[in-house]
Amino acid sequence: MHNFHFIVGSQDLYGGEVLRQVDEHSKIMADGFTQTLPYAVHWTPVVRNSAEIEAAIAAANHDPHCAGIITWMHTFSPSKMWIRGLTRLQKPLLHLNTQFNKAIPWDSIDMDFMNLNQSAHGDREHGYITARLRLPRTVLAGHWQCESLQQRVAQWQRAAVGVAESRKLRVLRISDNMRDVAVTEGDKVQAHIQFGWQVDYYGVGDIVTLVEAVTPDEIAAQMAEYRANYEFATEDIAAIEYQAKMQVALQKFMQDEDFGAFHTNFQDLQQLRQLPGLAAQDLMRQGFGFAGEGDWKTAALCRMMKRMAADLPGGTGFMEDYTYDLERGLNMGAHMLEVCPTFAATKPQIHVAPLGIGDREPPARLTFKAQAGEAILATIVDMGDRFRMIVNDVQCVQQPHDMPKLPVAAVLWKPLPSLETSAEAWILAGGAHHSVLSYGLDAETMRHFAEMLNLEFVHIGAHTSIPALRQELRYNDVIWKG
Repeated sequence: MHNFHFIVGSQDLYGGEVLRQVDEHSKIMADGFTQTLPYAVHWTPVVRNSAEIEAAIAAANHDPHCAGIITWMHTFSPSKMWIRGLTRLQKPLLHLNTQFNKAIPWDSIDMDFMNLNQSAHGDREHGYITARLRLPRTVLAGHWQCESLQQRVAQWQRAAVGVAESRKLRVLRISDNMRDVAVTEGDKVQAHIQFGWQVDYYGVGDIVTLVEAVTPDEIAAQMAEYRANYEFATEDIAAIEYQAKMQVALQKFMQDEDFGAFHTNFQDLQQLRQLPGLAAQDLMRQGFGFAGEGDWKTAALCRMMKRMAADLPGGTGFMEDYTYDLERGLNMGAHMLEVCPTFAATKPQIHVAPLGIGDREPPARLTFKAQAGEAILATIVDMGDRFRMIVNDVQCVQQPHDMPKLPVAAVLWKPLPSLETSAEAWILAGGAHHSVLSYGLDAETMRHFAEMLNLEFVHIGAHTSIPALRQELRYNDVIWKG
C-alpha cells in the first residue's frame, strides 16, 4: 500500500519547547491527513539541519511504499539547509503552504505565538530554494483541514501513485502494432527511460501454447466468475468457454511474469479461434490495462489511470472514438469488443455474434449501456521529440436507443466545450483515436501526473478556443523541442 512522507522543517534557533510543539502539531496533521486522504501520510520528526533533512529524504527515497514527499515549513527553516537533501530527491514533491491554526488569535497573540507560527514566510523561503533548484513540484496553499485543500492534495496523491506504478510497469505486447497505423507506434526505449514502462513482445504462438494448456477445471472456475458478474444472453456456451480459456491463460501468464497491461492485434491471431473480447473486458475489470490493435501506450496509460482511480467511484478503461451524433453534438465511443464493464449502468450481458473482422469464430463479448456522469478522455502520443498527453473533459450521457444490430458496449458523451471545438482541438494536437476514459479522475490529476513525468500536457475543456490552442501548441513546440 502506498504512503506519503510528511517532512516538516524548522531550526534549532527556536528552542526545545517550540520544536516539541512543532512535532505535536505535525503529528496531529499527519494523523488527520491519513484519516481523510486516499493514502496514509507518514509522520517524521521535525528536521532542523542539513543532516536531518538529507536523512529524511533518503528514508523516503528508499521506502518502496513511499509514493511522494509532502514538505511544510511550520516555522522558518533556512533554505540552504535543504540543498543537500533536495538535490537527492527521487520522489514527487508537494510543497504544502499551510499552518496549524486557522485564524489569528487577536486577544492572545504574542511573540511566542509568532515564533511558533511562521509558515507565511517560512514557506516562501522554502519556495525560493525549490524554484532555484528547478525542482518539479506542486505548491498548494490553504488550511490543512479545509475540504477543498484536502481534495487538491488527494488529486496530487493519486497522480503520484500513478507515477510510482508507472516506474514498475511491465506491458505485454501480444504480436505487433496493427499494420500501417501510425499513432500506435512509438519509442519504447524512451518510454522506458521517461515513464518506467518495460514493453516486452511475445509472439501469438507463445499465447496459443498457454491457452492449450488450460485445464477443464480452470475453465469451469472462470465460467463461475462470469456467472457471478454478468448475465448470459446467449446459448453459445462453447464460445464463452473459449474466452474463459484465453482469460485463464493470459491472467496466469501476466501474474507470473508481473505484467500489469497488455494489448492484442486482430490482424495476428494465428491459431487463436477468437479475438479476446470477454477475456480482455474481464481482465480490465480486475485492474489490468488494455488496448487493442497493438497500442502499448494506451494499454500502459489504462493501467496507470486504473491504479490512480482505484478508490474512486465510476469506471476507467480503454476507449475508442467511433461515430458522431452531429444532430445532438455527441460522440459515441466503443470498440469491436473490448469496452471495460466498470462503465456499465446495469449488469452487463454476454453476447456472441460475428465480428466481421479478424477472420475467426464469433467471439463472446459484454454488452451494456454506460452510466452518465462527468469524465475525462486521456491519450499519450509520440511527437517524435517528446511524448504529449492530451486530456478532454466530457459529459457522459444516457444512451436513449438500443442497437439491436450492433452488439457492442458503448459510451455516449458530450465533449467540452462542444463536439466541433473538441474534435478540432484534439485533431490539431495530434490526439489518437484510442484513449482512456475515466469517470473518477479529472484533468487536474492528470496534469499533476504529466508534470511529475516531465510530459507535455494539453487540456481541452469548457474554456478551450481554437486560436488559443493553436498558440499553445506553437509555444510548446519551442519549449519542448528536443
